[in-house]
Amino acid sequence: MAPYESENTTAAGEVDEPRTGRRRAARYVVPVTVMGLAAATIGLVPAIADSGDPDLPEITAAQLIEKIAQSDVERLSGTVKITTDLGLPDLGGLEDALASGAAGQGEDGGSSADPSAKLTELASGTHTLRVAADGPDRQKVSLLEDAAEYSLIHNGKDVWGYDSKSNEVYHGTVDGSGAEREQRPPATPKDFAEEALKSVDDTTSVTVDGTAQVAGRDAYKLVVEPKQSGSTVGAISIAVDHETGMPLKFTLTPSSGGAAVVDVGFTEVSFDRPAASTFEFTPPKGAEVTEDGELDRGREHPGKPENAPKSEEDLAKGLDGLKMLGEGWNTVATFDTGAGGGLPTGDTGGDLGGFLGSLGDQVEGEFGTGTVFSTRLVNALFTEDGKVYVGTVTKDALVKAADAGK
Repeated sequence: MAPYESENTTAAGEVDEPRTGRRRAARYVVPVTVMGLAAATIGLVPAIADSGDPDLPEITAAQLIEKIAQSDVERLSGTVKITTDLGLPDLGGLEDALASGAAGQGEDGGSSADPSAKLTELASGTHTLRVAADGPDRQKVSLLEDAAEYSLIHNGKDVWGYDSKSNEVYHGTVDGSGAEREQRPPATPKDFAEEALKSVDDTTSVTVDGTAQVAGRDAYKLVVEPKQSGSTVGAISIAVDHETGMPLKFTLTPSSGGAAVVDVGFTEVSFDRPAASTFEFTPPKGAEVTEDGELDRGREHPGKPENAPKSEEDLAKGLDGLKMLGEGWNTVATFDTGAGGGLPTGDTGGDLGGFLGSLGDQVEGEFGTGTVFSTRLVNALFTEDGKVYVGTVTKDALVKAADAGK
């Protein structure tokens, strides 16, 4: 079906630049892990699969964005499927080892039920989530695994994480200040869409591209595309529920083509109020329960350097020199690590230097020389003088940004 309307719009709202910039920057410290986490934060999904072509009233792009913004759905339950294909390099078994370590961190490393230990799992592969919400004080997200399940439950002031595989429990409390949002990973198309629509400005083309049916519901298809060249983002497609304005499916396709980077969508959904028992949780008999404060103390175990960052917020505090270069979809974040010499190479780097070098591409420009680590979405340049440039831009655009920021 042809688009109803093509236009530019800034109706998506404003971005809290300092806070958002610092939060993103904290995820740009380690090349490979960062790229996975960035995808989970950016708002991202194969193209929407049409199982029907509903005949709905025409609507403009600006009206549809406004419909999303005004959506007041607070009660729902359903199943969400997430597929992520960042195109991360083959780490020769290191990736599995890291995942294994995160899943069972041991006495010094904290609890496997800690929500932060589960975030990286959503950065690759296909996952099925069960989600439920009943207002701002009750939410539940369950990650279904082979013969196991991980659940994150927010009920009033309590936040529970439970890993059935290890029979470990995480418990924390929130004060209503929004801290619970920091603990909960983005899990629904609405979470992703809200982040993506913050990027809508005059460098963006927005269209309504017909209709679709998702999870048995009639929906409009909103397509967001960069007007600039040099971005790794090809297009973002959001299926918006005709009745409620809630995003039901979200797709990010890279400019390089091929499969979507991430596919996030409801396979079934209900807007009825979930049963109160859905959000009730009592630690199973014999489960090891770790309180949030204990996790903080555990992170300071003797095996960890005294000056090592303990959290994403601590990392952000160390990046006060963060600068943003360019505009719109070509924005590049840069900061100085203070580590002259860049990545370890040659005699000083040994096997590690050779391994890291094999994962990236050597580049040079007016800025000097450096190494670019690439995924299908996020690219990061580490220069020889210790600076880092990161963005959802191509390798060439990253080098140009480094030259301009010299």
